[in-house]
Amino acid sequence: MTENQNRSWLKKGLRDGIPIGLGYLAVSFALGISAKNAGLTAFQATLASLLCNASAGEYAGFTVIASNAPYFEMALITLIINARYLLMSAALSQKLPEHTSFLHRLGLGYVITDEIFGASVTVKGWLNPFYNYGLALASLSLWAIGTCLGVVVGNVLPDNVVSALSVLLYGMFLAIIIPPARDNKVVRGMVAIAMIGSFAFSRLPYLSALSSGNRIIILTVVISLIAAILFPVQEEQEAEQIPDQIQEEKGIKV
Repeated sequence: MTENQNRSWLKKGLRDGIPIGLGYLAVSFALGISAKNAGLTAFQATLASLLCNASAGEYAGFTVIASNAPYFEMALITLIINARYLLMSAALSQKLPEHTSFLHRLGLGYVITDEIFGASVTVKGWLNPFYNYGLALASLSLWAIGTCLGVVVGNVLPDNVVSALSVLLYGMFLAIIIPPARDNKVVRGMVAIAMIGSFAFSRLPYLSALSSGNRIIILTVVISLIAAILFPVQEEQEAEQIPDQIQEEKGIKV
């Protein structure tokens, strides 16, 4: 891929990552309050957000710290809660040109979040790693800043204000999934099934006892399998979706 193409994709990622970052700013603000309650300083909490790009996993880590549990327990809990990102990484790897370098693949795996994954899969054709880097720079930096602010001034705000801010992330995520769902009836149907399944899993015996991360993994595997079997996408159709500037990059090492 040429330098100009990489720069263009980076700018697009930065632009698309701004609304994600604004949602992250609100959510991580509440997370910073949890970090302060666990005894972390602003620097420690900010560093944690830079190294762990997952709200549920980071919150679980702060909970373990507050309870003075061993490091092994923290590592195990974080691994279980964040296991769904293994599936997301595998899915995004299918959108990369064949000769994408190992370092770029590692970079994409590190910056994957639910929202960055959602924005990435809507890209038609091959995925340029610099698009994800742009998404990450715009959104994850605000994630870390929000955590820092939560530690510094979070306890000053009323609880209802902090709770209201956390709702912004869900509205932002809807803005990611609605456009492809509106244009594709299969995607629209799978989104509806996912919503119904998620609600059912939170109420059914045994399944409701699972962590939210494990429930997401089960739903993702089952619904993706159903969609792949019933509505397979042929390689010819994929090729038609690849923009000219991306199709030229197929097979070129980045």
